[in-house]
Amino acid sequence: MINITLPDNSVKEFPEGVTGYEIAVAISPRLAKEVLSISVNGEIWDLTRPIQEDASINLHKWDDRQGKETFWHSSAHLMAEAIETMYPGTKFGIGPTVDTGFYYDVELPDGKVITDKDLPVIEKKMLELARQKNDINRSEISKADALEMFNEKNDGLKLELIDELEDGTITLYNQGNFTDLCRGPHLPNTSLIKAIKLTAIAGAYWRGDEKNKMLTRVYGVTFPKQKMLEEYLLMVEEAKKRDHRKIGKEMELFTFSENVGQGLPLWMPKGAQLRMQLEDFLKKVQKEHGYGQVITPHIGDVRLYKTSGHYQKYGEDSFQTIKTPAEGEEYMLKPMNCPHHCEIYKSKPRSYKDLPVRMAEFGTVYRYEQSGELHGLTRVRGFTQDDAHIFCRPDQLKEEFKKVIDIVFIIFKALSFEKYTAQISLRDPDKPEKYIGSPKNWDKAEQAIIEACEEKGLETITEVGEAAFYGPKLDFMIKDALGRSWQLGTIQVDYNLPERFNLEYIGADDNRHKPVMIHRAPFGSMERFVAVLIEHTAGKFPLWLTPEQVVLLPISEKYNDYAKKVLKFLNNSDIRTVIDERNEKIGRKIRDNELKRIPFMLIIGEKEAENGTVSVRKQGEGDKGLMAQDEFVEFVKNEVKNQLSGLYN
Repeated sequence: MINITLPDNSVKEFPEGVTGYEIAVAISPRLAKEVLSISVNGEIWDLTRPIQEDASINLHKWDDRQGKETFWHSSAHLMAEAIETMYPGTKFGIGPTVDTGFYYDVELPDGKVITDKDLPVIEKKMLELARQKNDINRSEISKADALEMFNEKNDGLKLELIDELEDGTITLYNQGNFTDLCRGPHLPNTSLIKAIKLTAIAGAYWRGDEKNKMLTRVYGVTFPKQKMLEEYLLMVEEAKKRDHRKIGKEMELFTFSENVGQGLPLWMPKGAQLRMQLEDFLKKVQKEHGYGQVITPHIGDVRLYKTSGHYQKYGEDSFQTIKTPAEGEEYMLKPMNCPHHCEIYKSKPRSYKDLPVRMAEFGTVYRYEQSGELHGLTRVRGFTQDDAHIFCRPDQLKEEFKKVIDIVFIIFKALSFEKYTAQISLRDPDKPEKYIGSPKNWDKAEQAIIEACEEKGLETITEVGEAAFYGPKLDFMIKDALGRSWQLGTIQVDYNLPERFNLEYIGADDNRHKPVMIHRAPFGSMERFVAVLIEHTAGKFPLWLTPEQVVLLPISEKYNDYAKKVLKFLNNSDIRTVIDERNEKIGRKIRDNELKRIPFMLIIGEKEAENGTVSVRKQGEGDKGLMAQDEFVEFVKNEVKNQLSGLYN
């Protein structure tokens, strides 16, 4: 018998060789129908894989990320099986899961291509194969046998992958007449896949290298119920309407120019206003929490980033160094703000009484992303982080960490991000080469995050191997209005950079000590945050944030003079107002400005001009009646006040 520790920390005895599915049956027959995979001591396994020794387990269903990944990984194999059946001789690259489904890179036989018209036919074949209810079986294979097997298939893609694997770690998965090299895990059988949609075809260089051959990448998504697929397709249509690139263009928030360069956004006046509102909001919160604002250059001596370790870790993903006329002098476009902040801390002696030192900066950084990975504002080459670094004593660490969590929640409340997941990201103990610093300091940093979250009563999930190279972190994943997850906001604990930069303070014992460093960016980057915010709100921002709060609509040119007086009064009252003076009918003006998502439209005609009033129309709610100008100002300011109520001290 072996002891199995269940998710509720209870321990039950099972026979050696028990499977995840058998454990699920013992817990609940209903659970057994829903469970898709199992974590055994933190590693995700097939439900049918025998457990031979004492273990802690978690069972994963569709609603769990691990469950979806297992489901979609098996779906990628099902698609590969269908393609191999329809296009004999196809070679297979990799078929991983992505946030919304899966893809497989394939090399089709000479003369064969897959077009959009072929996707429904492949879907039909996938459903046919799924209904065969073929078991998905895992088997271990030696490296020599694996090489021989795929050599017989003349599959150079798999042979290249096998060549990099260690003997004794190689596994195959088989279903029906299809066998693939794979680590797994997979579903018990294909019958669980009930609804299928292949979504796109693209070209992809093998292993992402432009020097390699071009493969065909087929994307898809699957579900355990047809209704789920239908709901998903409706969500996709809504997502297209909310695409931040589309709305950003309609609202004239930002643009891109090939002459400026790929991945380098240009903020137009309305977009710049939106950013400034966000920055001013966070600056006010930070001021109340004791932060000092700093500004650092866009470049730095390459030695700075070698000291921090960023050059060694990210040098290949950064822009090339900048050489000056002076021999041996090299600079880099700033990939991170933290080394600069370390130098500010180091600029004068510090006492234990001076700590914590909190410095914040909206600092623009630059990282080279391949052109195929760029996407609107969510993946760019130049972006501005709402960065801050806290230098504190070890005894202050937990309290400072909890205060940063409070700031994150203020932002979420102000922008109506009501659903979120907090993820504690730890190092991978099996891959120490990925990280800098001593195990002792890592232990302290990880424990501080865990305890701070517990003391805040924060529900968290833990992901091993997701830490930054210099320290563990707490990441916040929000769900937007369409239920999609986005990583926004991160807090990291770092014992290592203070050591690398030789940062010190004089303690109460008159000895020199190393401070602990907290990295935090509640927005993450301004570009990505704005993109998420656009798609979450469909461009209908909260009144306090929107670039243009009011538009004046004179019903004819003869009321333009009065409208200009109202414009001046409202702008002098700190209400962001514009005027639509076009010689168009009022109905056309209303329709056009509805598309601009301006919260208030003020109709101005003869009655309003005579009485010094405005006729108020609110976005999404219609007419609000006549108001005096000062009455309208009070109305707007009260709405802004209500939106921000309780967020500031």
